[in-house]
Amino acid sequence: MDDFDAAAEVARLKREAREGRQRPYRPSRLDRHAHELLALADAGASAADLARWLRERRVRVHPTTVLRWLRRNGAR
Repeated sequence: MDDFDAAAEVARLKREAREGRQRPYRPSRLDRHAHELLALADAGASAADLARWLRERRVRVHPTTVLRWLRRNGAR
């Protein structure tokens, strides 16, 4: 007799697919300036303002990247 468990196989395949989609965490270049970026954003700086501020510190980044970083890091 064959002891094939289709439900267990499907669960294993779904688990492997989910694990394959997870990206390893890589720190953002913006993480180093987190405190300042969050303070500037709270003070009313736009993403373009923050991108210019970062450029002064030799970090070239697009304002959209700054927006995504702010969203992910809990800016108000």
